[in-house]
Amino acid sequence: MALNRRNRVKSGFLDKALGRLGRYDPSGLQSVVQRLAQEREFLESLFNTIDSGIIVTNEQGCMVYFNLMASRMLGIPPETAEEEPVTRYLPDLDWAHISSLDQAGGHGMFRTEFEVEYPRPRLIRLHVRPLDGAAPGSSGVVLVLNDATEARRATSEAVEAERVHALTLLAGSLAHEIGNPLNALHIHLQLMAREVRKLQRIEGVPELKEAVDRLDGFLGVATGEIDRLDYIITEFLQALRPSVPKLQAGSLNDTGVETLALLRPELEDRGLTVVTELASGLPPVLFDPAQLKQVLVNLIKNAMQAMPPQGTLTVRSGATPEAVWMAVSDTGPGIPPEQLNRIFEPFYTTKNKGTGLGLLIVQRIIRDHGGRIELESTVGKGTTFKLWLPLRDRRPRMIASSTSST
Repeated sequence: MALNRRNRVKSGFLDKALGRLGRYDPSGLQSVVQRLAQEREFLESLFNTIDSGIIVTNEQGCMVYFNLMASRMLGIPPETAEEEPVTRYLPDLDWAHISSLDQAGGHGMFRTEFEVEYPRPRLIRLHVRPLDGAAPGSSGVVLVLNDATEARRATSEAVEAERVHALTLLAGSLAHEIGNPLNALHIHLQLMAREVRKLQRIEGVPELKEAVDRLDGFLGVATGEIDRLDYIITEFLQALRPSVPKLQAGSLNDTGVETLALLRPELEDRGLTVVTELASGLPPVLFDPAQLKQVLVNLIKNAMQAMPPQGTLTVRSGATPEAVWMAVSDTGPGIPPEQLNRIFEPFYTTKNKGTGLGLLIVQRIIRDHGGRIELESTVGKGTTFKLWLPLRDRRPRMIASSTSST
């Protein structure tokens, strides 16, 4: 309450000072400037005490303010970097897209994660909001950066612990599935043993061929049950532990089309419209088709469940000189800002029967591919998940010098 009262006092002082600006004598103007300098010093001290990086840009994307933590995270020189483009220190930032969101207005938020190598390797989580809120037009944006390196490590540990817990819980049902093939193997191995004993006792008689034929049949059954057992165990373990991606060059568009074909009956049953805007001539990229299909199935099913009938699901793709991307968009209710920050947390879910691991697994698969995920959501309009996969191995980016040298 005291802070709100203080803010009203500051706001009132500034309004009065601006209204009387033409009537101040030199001493009065000096007093106003001193008061404004004190207010700026107070705000800078406040922002420099928090552990999040804050960058404010103008409508051209040039930095007009950044706090001490932003300087430390990105290696921004405090004395010389103001008025420089923010993309100088965040080269992967899609400023054109952020600027268009700012121009359009509305309660929009842009969220993404990326890795930086300078001044030291770390994972940065970025949130972008327009300075003018929902108003159309552009007056710049504020970027909030959080160091998620330790959070990622803790999340990985939590997922591993959950997998061990899930393995324990599912051991009973797995034992039932394993028990049936084992019983069959046991019975048929007994039959094989009987036939072998016959072969040992009988020599040079017609029954030998018949016994051998039966033995061959029993061996076929046993082999089939062994294969089934191996399949069950393999599928179970793949669901509970991470597997290294089996990378191969392929078309992300083809995987997207195959996934939509797989889910089309469910999409039609829900009365949803599917729009595809896949870029032609998309360059091939290294990825694991099975894992990427799992990612797209998760995202498309989430979109289906978020939308009422007659909603629209849009799947788009494109490329930059460094990466290819695929986006899944819905026309659902959007994600409120207070939920957006937790959407990738383990076990956090807004569904009645959700486990809270789906998006976490999606994020892990994309990271294992050296890619990243962008999330954009506007309340009342919908949500977009955008997957980026690198065209080649990522190399550490060096901050370009502001002056040329030999």
